Amino acid sequence: MKQPESKRLDCKQTNGKRVVVIGGGVIGCLTALYLHELGANPIVLEKGVAGRESSWAGAGILCPIHPWLYPDSFTHLIDASLAMYPAMDAMLHEKTGMSMQWLKSGLLIPLFDDDRVHHRDDALKWSHRFDWHVEELDAGQTQMHVPTISDKVNGSLLWPDVGQVRNPRLLASVSKALELANIPVRQHAEVVGLGENGQGEINAVTLASGEQVEADAVLLAAGSWSGELAKQIGLALPVEPVKGQIVLLKGEPGKVQHIIKHDDVYLVPRSDGHILVGASMERVGFEQGTTKAVIDALLEATYRITPGLKSAEVVNQWMGFRPGSPDGMPYLGPVEGRKGLWVACGHYRNGVALAPGTADLMSRMIMGEKPDMDLSDFRVDRPVVELNRVGFPKAA
Repeated sequence: MKQPESKRLDCKQTNGKRVVVIGGGVIGCLTALYLHELGANPIVLEKGVAGRESSWAGAGILCPIHPWLYPDSFTHLIDASLAMYPAMDAMLHEKTGMSMQWLKSGLLIPLFDDDRVHHRDDALKWSHRFDWHVEELDAGQTQMHVPTISDKVNGSLLWPDVGQVRNPRLLASVSKALELANIPVRQHAEVVGLGENGQGEINAVTLASGEQVEADAVLLAAGSWSGELAKQIGLALPVEPVKGQIVLLKGEPGKVQHIIKHDDVYLVPRSDGHILVGASMERVGFEQGTTKAVIDALLEATYRITPGLKSAEVVNQWMGFRPGSPDGMPYLGPVEGRKGLWVACGHYRNGVALAPGTADLMSRMIMGEKPDMDLSDFRVDRPVVELNRVGFPKAA
C-alpha cells in the first residue's frame, strides 16, 4: 500500500477510465479522489445525500476495535491505513483549507471484575506482537488519567498514540476536494441494476429513473445498502445494517481526555467539552430513529463506568447504520465472473480507520495494479462465518 502524495487532488481534466462509484460515503468518495489522481474519470452515485449515513454518524476513532479477535491480516490492513492518515490530513488541508480535527487523544480500556469479556491478556499480546505502544495502569494510575472513573476499576490498558477525527469535518473536507477536482457527485441517484456488453463485461449502471450511466468499471461501496443492491444484481454479499445509537454529552473541556472503550459503552471526548457516547449494536434492518430504552442503557453504562459524568448535559442523540459483515471484515476486490465489477464494503465498526487504505488499494487495483498485500481474507467469495465475538449481534 503506497502513501498518498500531494498530487492526488490535481484538478486536471481526464479522459481516462470511466469508473462509477456506487456510494457517497467516506470510502466511496476517497476512492474517487484517488482514482482521479491515477488518471481515471470517476463519478460518484449516491442514493440519498452524500456522506449522511454511517460515515457521518460514527465516532471517528482511529483504532481497530478489539483487533485481537480478528486474523492477523486485519491488523496488517488497518496498520497500513492508519499510517496514511498524516499525509491525507495534510493533503486535504492544503487543497481545501479545511480540517478534519485529527487529534491524538489516546484510548483507554478500563478493567473491572465483572466485565463480560476480559480482554487484558489478549490485548497485551496483540499490542506487543504488532508494536502498538501500550501502557498497563493500576487502579490509582487509571483514576489519575480518568478522574471521572468508577472507584471499582481494577486498572486499565492505555494506548496513548491513538487518535480521532470529527467525521462530519472529514466528510466536508473530502467533499470540497471532490468539488475542486471537478469529480461529479450525483445525489438521489439510486442504482438498481448493471449493464453488460456482449462479452459479459460490466459497461453501465441503471438508475431508478431508468437512466443508464456508462462505465468501464463499477465499484460497489454503498455501505449498509451494499447487500441489498448486490441481491438485485445477482451477487451474494452478506452485508447488512447494524444499527448504532449515540448520545452527545456536554461537559467541562478536558474533563475526559482519553477515548474510553468498554464492551458496554465507549466515550469519545472532543476538545470543546462534548463527549460522544456510543453505541448500541442492533440487527433490526433499516429501522430508523432512536429509542428511549437504548439511550437509557447507554447513559446507565456511562454513569456506572464514569460516575463523574452524571452532571454532564445530554444535548443530542442520533443513530446510524454500520455496514456489518458476519465476520467483521470488509469485502475488498473484484467479483469473479463479473468483469469490471469491484466491491469495497462491510467495514462494520472500522470504516473511518480503514478509509484511506481501502481507497488506495481499490483505486490502484481498479487501474490495473496488483495489491502489495495479501487480500485473500477479504475476498468477496470467502466463506460466510458469523462470529459473535466481534460483536455481530443476533438478528432481532
